[in-house]
Amino acid sequence: MDRTSRETWAKRVERWRDSGLTAKEYAAEVGVNAHSLSWWKWRLSSGAKEQGRVPQKRHVPISPATVSPLTFVEMTSAVTHEPLEVVLPSSIRIRVPASFDGPTLGRLLDVLEHRG
Repeated sequence: MDRTSRETWAKRVERWRDSGLTAKEYAAEVGVNAHSLSWWKWRLSSGAKEQGRVPQKRHVPISPATVSPLTFVEMTSAVTHEPLEVVLPSSIRIRVPASFDGPTLGRLLDVLEHRG
């Protein structure tokens, strides 16, 4: 890692922290990449930990847990070769063949859950 580059980024990160702007806002203002700015903030903080210094911690509010509208019920009957049917709270019905692909169904349910 180039020492000059590290020092330059350390100054940028310090000015960013003092600005009160988001990484995206500050990066646009000074003409640098917002992801690079955030990465250097992380890198410099982890470097401080390695040297025994602890970076300032910022309070991040924790949002209350959300409950998924989907309820999963354990199947107690024998597995059949008939299609399965999932009915979502929005009345959307999904019919799944007995030979369904689990990961694909999981991705579909994730998409539908985020749309609701």
